[in-house]
Parts: sequence; structure tokens; C-alpha cells
Amino acid sequence: MRELVVIGGGAAGLAAAVSAYDSGIRDILIVERGTELGGILNQCIHNGFGLHTFKEELTGPEYASRFIKEAEERGIEHVLGAMVIDIKPHCVTYVCPSGVVMEETKAIILTMGCRERPRGALNIPGYRPAGIFSAGTAQRLVNIEGYDVGKRIVILGSGDIGLIMARRLTLEGAKVLAVAEIMPYSGGLKRNIVQCLNDYSIPLYLSHTVVDIKGKERVEGVTIAAVDENRKPIKGSEIEFECDTLLLSVGLLPENELSSKAGVALSPVTNGPVVNDKLETSLDGIFAAGNVLHVHDLVDYVSEEAAIAGRNAAEYIKGSFVEGERVAVKAINGVRYTIPQYISKEAGSVTIRFRVSGVFENKYIVVRKGDDVIKRIKKRILTPGEMEKVELSSVDFNDDITLEVSNG
Repeated sequence: MRELVVIGGGAAGLAAAVSAYDSGIRDILIVERGTELGGILNQCIHNGFGLHTFKEELTGPEYASRFIKEAEERGIEHVLGAMVIDIKPHCVTYVCPSGVVMEETKAIILTMGCRERPRGALNIPGYRPAGIFSAGTAQRLVNIEGYDVGKRIVILGSGDIGLIMARRLTLEGAKVLAVAEIMPYSGGLKRNIVQCLNDYSIPLYLSHTVVDIKGKERVEGVTIAAVDENRKPIKGSEIEFECDTLLLSVGLLPENELSSKAGVALSPVTNGPVVNDKLETSLDGIFAAGNVLHVHDLVDYVSEEAAIAGRNAAEYIKGSFVEGERVAVKAINGVRYTIPQYISKEAGSVTIRFRVSGVFENKYIVVRKGDDVIKRIKKRILTPGEMEKVELSSVDFNDDITLEVSNG
């Protein structure tokens, strides 16, 4: 029986494995379905990674290589080209070139990342012509495969991948005509709006969506229209663009088919596992971290969170893990969700990560224990595109915790 199996060899999986090793666990296996470690970072050739973790600006492959090197230095075992098909407490089943393997293990860490929401989830009218890509697929085709995806491009959605691809394709010689976003605010980081759109004079149409795709064999044009407060297109507001490519950057979905099949309790808001302050899921000995838990905006936070999961998994394996009574963490009044959703009464200190449900200016994040305010943080601006966190230390967690956006 192995001590620990980590599912996924991206930023979260590598950080979790390294952290578990440094906490005293030696028999660790990383199961990765790709042909190399690093996950999505391998196609993110732009910089901006590592400012928090390494105090310097790195590209995605550089960031991944730091953790790959740390894992190799520790002799952490990994298997590539391996697809996990089933998990349950203390057993992982995967398929690899050598056949079907069942690994009995004391603990499991889920770090499978997330996938992009496809066109089929959007109900956009039109045929199914060539030239429609998710932003991540286009990123791989351009950065790794070396293909030219198009010359005149419209992007639907203002997620970070879409914003970064707007800049990348402009640098490759394409003309990005517009970025349309159905919400009245951007879904990406402010720095990406500035560096990827404003610096290249690419227009951003907020409260707009695609209402028609022209072309049968290849995209020939895209029509966008303004939407009302119910996100319904407003007649007469249509704008037509003659283009050959449409990129979709309309959200990321945590990759939790395995989790769901195993019976892990999932949050309807994050689409990821419900966890406690140890990042343990509802199933004994199964932990989760990174984008499989909730979508992050910075990889540095992924690594930080995964390191916590690795340490706690090591505690669990060594038998020093104590799970007693717990209290709930509730998101109300402008806070969309929190991670974790539960805190052990013996925790003492915990970091709560959360996102807000809209754009708020000059507000307070108020943390309550029962009816008592235990923390109040002034925020100049809060947006759904940027994950927030609050540190709670020296707290007696004997009552439910609530987070809300407040005027004071």
C-alpha cells in the first residue's frame, strides 16, 4: 500500500507532493494523464507567474520547472500518460500504457485542475463552422503546436485566458476586433485588462454577447448585441464583425467527474468539493486543492493552497490528524462562496479564500462569529474576477462564521 497518491501533475499536484514529502511522507506517486509534468502551465508562455512564490516574474513553463525540479530532487515518483478512471477512499484505479493499475493508498490528493466551458453550453445560434475555439485550445495550438488559428478574431468572454490570447494573437499578426462580455464587469484580472486590451487598443464591450455566427464551412462573421439586466439581447443594438475566428473564454469548470463518481460532496457554487480547513473532502482521507477545488486567478495561490493540502495529508497518514467538531463558514450579502466551507473547532487559525458576486467600491469585508464581528477589512474595490482572502488567527471557533460585504 502506498502512503499517498496525487492525481494530477500540474502546479497543484507538484506543490502538494513536495509539501507532503517535506512533512515526512516518502512513498508518493503523482499520476498525470499528460505526456509531461506541469499541466496547463506548459502552454502559458507569457510572464506574470511566481511573484508571490519566488519573488520574481516567471513564465508558466519556468514556474512549472521549479516545482518539477523540486519533485525530482526529492525522488518523488510519477507516472505519465495515465488516466485515472476510478477513486474511492484508499484506492486509485488508472489506465496507463502498461495496462490497468489499482493503487491502494492511505491518502489521496485531488489536483485535476479545470476545463473550459464549451460552445455547447452557450446556446449560440448558427452552424458549426471551422474557426470556433475555446481560448485554451487556441493557446495550445499557437504556443505549443505552432498553428495560426486565424487573422481576424472576435473573443467572447473576458476571462484571463481570453484576455491573454487577445494580446498573444495580436503579437502573432492577427487583428483582434473586439472582446465581448455578457456581464457588466470583466471576469479577468485588472492587470490583464490593462496589459492585454488597453495597451493594444482592443475594444471591450461589456454587457454584450454573441447572437449570431455567420458561415457554414468557416466562420465568416460574428454579430454581437447589448443585453439587458436579465442578460437578454436588446433588439437594434447589434454590431457585426467580419471575421474568420471566434474564441470562447466563458468560464472554467473544475474537473470533478472522478470526485462525483466517488461520492465526494460538491458545492453547487464552485462546482468543486466541499472541504474543511484541512482541505479534506467529505470522504475520509481524500483531500483537494487548486483549480479542482475552485478556480484561482494566480498560480501562486494554487501552490500555496496545495502545500496546505500536502501537509494535512501527511498528518492524516501519520495518524496525527484530528477531526473533531466543526462549524460552518457561510457566504452572505455579496460574498459568493468561501473555501473552506467548514472549520474545525480546534483550528485556532485559518485562511479563508472567497469571491464576491459583483463589483463593490469602498466597502468592508465583515467577518462574524455568531453575532459578534471579529474582523472588518476596508476594500477600495472588490470584483468577481479577483479572489480575496482573509486570515483568521487566535480565534475560538465555537460558532458559525459568516462573511459579507458591508457598508461599514
